[in-house]
Amino acid sequence: MTDPTNLPPEIDTSVAHSARVWNYWLGGKDWFEADKKAGDAYRDKYPLIETFAQESRGFLVRTVGYLTEEAGIRQFLDLGAGLPTADNTHQVAQRIAPESRVVYVDHDPLVLLHVHALRSSTPEGATDYVLADMADTDAVIEGAAKTLDMTRPIALVINDVLGHIVDWDQALALVRRLVDRLPPGSYLSLSHSTAADAEHRRVQDEYNNSGAIPYIFREPEVTRAFFDGLELIEPGLVSWPHWRPAPDTGTTTARAGWGGVARIR
Repeated sequence: MTDPTNLPPEIDTSVAHSARVWNYWLGGKDWFEADKKAGDAYRDKYPLIETFAQESRGFLVRTVGYLTEEAGIRQFLDLGAGLPTADNTHQVAQRIAPESRVVYVDHDPLVLLHVHALRSSTPEGATDYVLADMADTDAVIEGAAKTLDMTRPIALVINDVLGHIVDWDQALALVRRLVDRLPPGSYLSLSHSTAADAEHRRVQDEYNNSGAIPYIFREPEVTRAFFDGLELIEPGLVSWPHWRPAPDTGTTTARAGWGGVARIR
């Protein structure tokens, strides 16, 4: 657990934060007692949540692996990256192509305390961090341009964070603004959580009403619109464990989260 002493004043450790709860479920150490309490309460009511967190991370690892190894992408812009755990985007990409360059974007001040982990890099590559709201397109692009060549293909990675934008039109507009700013030959890798069943939805509603930052579930029939006008790569928009599964990929559910990778023409 993170030591709560000497923290910036804007970090409220008394209220659960979704990124820190997620970090707790993934086995990380960057959380506080309020996050543990909220995470334990959620897991006690819905034990599969930790498996879902692992499946979401597995989707990220496989999609970044595909983009690096098969699509030949060497630049990544990761929005809402959250707190570092194992197999972050730069680690996956640079294992395959050490020259890969990665920029993370987040506005959580706690992330700044661990930014050294997000800025670690191979000598051949580079990683950087932009402290900005992902909805501020100009700040995101201007910050990314300090590390990435904005005239060459970039993979835009948005892994399971758009549920924090409650208004659907705003979430859709955000993605489209960023996609429009990327050069041809770029890619969008995006995933979004949905309710696995009625109990999952009920427990999430309780969490959202607890005072923690809410996360809104959306059905895949809705989130497919994020990929409108783009060329979806096989197998298309599918549940996390069914996107190009590895031999050790579990298949606990076909409902908790969906994602896809698409080429930007």
